[in-house]
Amino acid sequence: MLRIHFTCDDLARVRVAERPHPLWETVLSVHRLRDRWAPTELDAWRGAARRGLLVDPDRGRAAFSLLGSLIPRRGNFPDFLTPTHLAGRPGDDLRDGLQQVLATPRQLLTRDIGRLTAPPHHLGPLGDGDRDALHQLGRALRTYHEAAVAPQWDAVRAAVEADRARCGRDLLDGGTERLLAGLRPVLHWEPPVLTADYPVPRDLHLDGRGLILVPSYFCGRRPVTLVDPALPPVLVHPARAAPVRAAPDPDGSTAGGRRAVDRLLGRTRSAVLAAVGTGCTTGELAQRTGISPASASHHATILRQAGLISTVRVGPSVLHTVTGLGTSLLRGTP
Repeated sequence: MLRIHFTCDDLARVRVAERPHPLWETVLSVHRLRDRWAPTELDAWRGAARRGLLVDPDRGRAAFSLLGSLIPRRGNFPDFLTPTHLAGRPGDDLRDGLQQVLATPRQLLTRDIGRLTAPPHHLGPLGDGDRDALHQLGRALRTYHEAAVAPQWDAVRAAVEADRARCGRDLLDGGTERLLAGLRPVLHWEPPVLTADYPVPRDLHLDGRGLILVPSYFCGRRPVTLVDPALPPVLVHPARAAPVRAAPDPDGSTAGGRRAVDRLLGRTRSAVLAAVGTGCTTGELAQRTGISPASASHHATILRQAGLISTVRVGPSVLHTVTGLGTSLLRGTP
């Protein structure tokens, strides 16, 4: 059981990560690629990821082998693989994260490798702080991410942005208490303790430092936190809603493609896109734009087909959020 203990100061310092964390998603996707129980909706991704790794078989196999030895099926993986703070712009997150991994001090490498259960002999140079071994790890992370994670990034971003929007609505409607209570069924809020099933007994005392919630596309059935309690407290949890599939076009295609983008043109639909903002239901979208709920639903469907918004089901309602492409269009940036 994982128990996270809050003080009053901690409740005032809970925040949700601004965007997907590329290294957390990379590390957790290694688990999903090996899991037998992984959800069936990831079947297509697993097949594509394996094919991607075999485009350059030598590099792909070497990358996956190294990461597999650092990320055991059970037990802890090194904290240095998932640096908490990424300072770069959204498009630079992976590069920024890899730079932080490569800058890991020797004592932290030794400590984290030493925490692995029976670490393989070939990890010895990395644990000793060997710079060549560290750069080899950086190349493995990039190779694996580009082959297995980057092609799925639109789905990752849509799921995480939708979960962040849901967290924001809970916070506005009921404060931090509502936000933490809304993390069910994976996490259970029984003030002042947040609990979850966990492989080992673990008590994390926040001691006024607050907590960073990181919704994750590839996080499995249990949340994940860092091993070192002295690091800034982070809780990675599975994004809670699956995206609503785009309705097929008359010709049977589901992407909408160029025809959907052409249909996007027009003042009303542009206003609908802008009105989605940081997230809203179809009814709220109709109220914001002064159109009927049926018309709002129609415009939202076309925007979703064009990849400009993402829609997830939350109970009896659906929640729309603007995608990265939609945000770029609104800002007039490529």
